[in-house]
Amino acid sequence: MNQIEQLKSDLASTREALLAHPVYASITDIEGLKHFTQSHVFAVWDFMSLLKSLQINLTCVTLPWMPRGLANTRFLINEIVAGEESDVDEAGNRISHFELYLRAMKQMGANTELLDILFAQIQSGKPIQQAITDAAIPSEVKTFLKFTFDIIENHPIHVQAAVFTFGREDLIPDMFLKILDKIYADYPEKVSIFKYYIERHIEVDGGHHSQLATEMVETLCGDDAQKWAEATAASIQSLQVRTRLWDGIVHGL
Repeated sequence: MNQIEQLKSDLASTREALLAHPVYASITDIEGLKHFTQSHVFAVWDFMSLLKSLQINLTCVTLPWMPRGLANTRFLINEIVAGEESDVDEAGNRISHFELYLRAMKQMGANTELLDILFAQIQSGKPIQQAITDAAIPSEVKTFLKFTFDIIENHPIHVQAAVFTFGREDLIPDMFLKILDKIYADYPEKVSIFKYYIERHIEVDGGHHSQLATEMVETLCGDDAQKWAEATAASIQSLQVRTRLWDGIVHGL
C-alpha cells in the first residue's frame, strides 16, 4: 500500500460514518433543505478561503512576478481555482460555485442573513477569528469555521492541502440524491438551481478536481513520513468537525 492509499485507508471509517450520517435522511422536504443550506453555506464559503490560501502559498500572487514552487503544483492548484471561481451555471454563464450556492438558496427562499452579517463584520476590518466568535451563528458552525481558519493561519501547506482534499470533501450519498430528486419533483421552480449545483459538484469536484487535489497532496508530502502523519491527522480531525456540523443541523431540524 502506498502512502496515499494508506491515508485513505486511515480515513475510511470516519468517512463511512459521515456517509451514513442521519442528516441526509432527516431532510425530507423543502423546509428541511432550507435549514440545511443555512448552515452548510458557511462550509461552501470557507472552502474557497482554504483554496485561495493554497493558491497564495503555492503560486506567485504578488508583484513583480517570480516563479515559485513546482510548475506541476502550480498547474494543479490554478486549474482547481479556475473551476471553483469561474464555473458555469445552468445557462452556461460564468459563476463561482459559492455564488451559485447563494443563488440556489435565494431561489428556494433560504435565509442568508447570518452569512451577510458575518461578511459585513469581516469587510469592516474585524479579524476573521473574532468575527466568527462574535457572529450570531450556531456553535457547530463556529467550530467548523474556526477549525478551517486555524488550519489556514497556523499549519503548513501540506496540511492545508490534505484538509482541502480529504477533509473538506462534501460527502453526498445516493440516499441524499434520491431525497433531493423527490423535493425537486414537488418544487421544481424552487430547487432547480440547487439540484444543478449538486450535480455539478459531483461532476467537477468529485471527479477531476479530486484527482488533481490528490496529486497535489502526494507532491507536497513526498516521501516525508512526518508530513504524511500530519496530513492524515488533520484530515481525520476535519471529518470529525464536519460530523459535528451535521449533528448540529439534525438537532435544529
